[in-house]
Amino acid sequence: MMTIHFRAVNYTADIKLKEFSKERIEKLSQFYNQIMEVSVFTKVENNSDGINKWAELKIAIPGDDIVVKKKCRTFEEAIHTAAQSAERILKRRKEKVRA
Repeated sequence: MMTIHFRAVNYTADIKLKEFSKERIEKLSQFYNQIMEVSVFTKVENNSDGINKWAELKIAIPGDDIVVKKKCRTFEEAIHTAAQSAERILKRRKEKVRA
């Protein structure tokens, strides 16, 4: 059973964003069943180009931590793309364990 922590830095996250991230992160367990804990950090960066929403996933698995950071226009997009990267990393990790 994995634990999910959500942290919003420099702003207050609404419940929809928290639920979105929880649902998206729970899908990671399909790719790697030994995830112990996932910390989701979201942050707004002060810049003018509009691509200022950061999402960082810190995934704790036995023997290692995986950290993925993405910066996009929306938090949902940043969380989704970070989760996609994490899926690829976890799939590779799982194949290494099997080999």
